[in-house]
Amino acid sequence: MKLLTLAAACAAVVTLAAVPAFAADPIIAKLAQPVAAKTKLIAGEAIFVCEADACTAQSPLSATFGSATCKIIAAKFGTVTSFTGSKPMDDIRLGACNSVVVARAGVAPVAK
Repeated sequence: MKLLTLAAACAAVVTLAAVPAFAADPIIAKLAQPVAAKTKLIAGEAIFVCEADACTAQSPLSATFGSATCKIIAAKFGTVTSFTGSKPMDDIRLGACNSVVVARAGVAPVAK
């Protein structure tokens, strides 16, 4: 009986611990130029699926919504016009994200 109670308690803890991982809003990076073909990219400890003019991480972690993640996407696909999760990335951080595009191409990023 003690083993059954322990198993039930462990199952409850695991279930409750997993809820925040599934409750996170997806993170969407909108691109200035569409990708040529559907592509998967790992950035910010999440898997982004990129197609058309957006890269989406359906199961992001807390580290996923950050400038470093945005820079990886910008370096791979070009200018990111918006980067949103539960809230949009502000213009200053978005500019820092697109600085990799500017440095690589020597041109200004596309305005929002």
